[in-house]
Amino acid sequence: MIARTIFSADHEIFRGTVRRFIAEHVTPFHADWEKAGQVPRDLWQKAGEIGLLCCNIPEIYGGMGGDFLHTAVLIEEFAAAGATGPTFYLHSDIVAPYLLEFGSETQKQHWLPRMARGEVIGALGMSEPAGGSDVQAMRTQAIRDADEYVINGQKVFITNGHTADLLVLACKTDPKARGKGVSLVLVETNRPGFTRGRKLEKIGCKAQDTAELFFSDLRVPVGNLLGAEEGSGFAQLMTQLAQERLIQAIRGVSSAEAALRWTLDYVAQREMFGKTLADFQNTRFQLAELHAEILTQRVFVDHCIALHARRDLDATDAAAAKLVTTELQGKVMDRCLQFFGGWGYMWEYPIARAFVDARMCRIGGGTAEVMKQIIGNALLPKRSKVGVTRT
Repeated sequence: MIARTIFSADHEIFRGTVRRFIAEHVTPFHADWEKAGQVPRDLWQKAGEIGLLCCNIPEIYGGMGGDFLHTAVLIEEFAAAGATGPTFYLHSDIVAPYLLEFGSETQKQHWLPRMARGEVIGALGMSEPAGGSDVQAMRTQAIRDADEYVINGQKVFITNGHTADLLVLACKTDPKARGKGVSLVLVETNRPGFTRGRKLEKIGCKAQDTAELFFSDLRVPVGNLLGAEEGSGFAQLMTQLAQERLIQAIRGVSSAEAALRWTLDYVAQREMFGKTLADFQNTRFQLAELHAEILTQRVFVDHCIALHARRDLDATDAAAAKLVTTELQGKVMDRCLQFFGGWGYMWEYPIARAFVDARMCRIGGGTAEVMKQIIGNALLPKRSKVGVTRT
């Protein structure tokens, strides 16, 4: 087997802490959270107490001052455990970076320490009923009125939507413009004019809190704008999408590895026709194929993690990582479930839950089709009618 070399001894110590946390505070209760449709708030506080939130945020802002490799460890271990409910990665590694990169010093000092402690839960408000991938076409508006923004609109498929205390909201400060009209605004969810809609019932990731959000003449101070100028939101979103897509790739390959382990254990014990399933050539060939494909993508993803830790991973390569790992994740879950036979169709078995949970990964963070478009545009830049590459 190819040894992994990107993690230090410190990262492996951290991995042990994460595994103990999952074994004690997550795995025994996850089935109950799936029925409830969300995880309890005190889990976030327990995670904050031992440094599992915002671990990639500097200590001056309440984080543990780690690096992206600590983030990768956390994502891997939760994916390997099939623990899709606690969306710490969204809070810590998608929402918090917007504050760290684009927030004012006042905004960072006010929000990041509270997020690191689990006192404030963050969410990202991007997708809307009329579209998710076309960010420039969003309809939610934040119109300036003196020293306030008045926000009206609707968001959907918002993870952490029912528990979030703070939204990084993508909205139009100039409704007539496309990308140049988009801004990111911090919205506290206790403000008048904010309403949470129903908890959306999904086919998988059932313990994740996913909601519709509504804004009706909600007012926030203009100081809640992220960045120095209106209209910077689209560019801000683009700078963080590589990390969001790499996170999905890490989850994809880690959950595929876990599914293969579960299946290897099962076929070694399951008896059929006087043999174990592992004794049949078909079993060995199929699992060997899956192992080879997962190993190949593990090496690729590890290289992407190392590049991203140095801030050298570009958006096209991140899109490629998300595309191939989530496609393979779906294939692995389908093939592995088949080995479990009827038991694989039972919700009590981890492979059944992993099968439906995996389907979201080809949609969230940008669909597989959007990833192909990004990669295709990089390979084949669009040309004008006279054959000159557009700039």
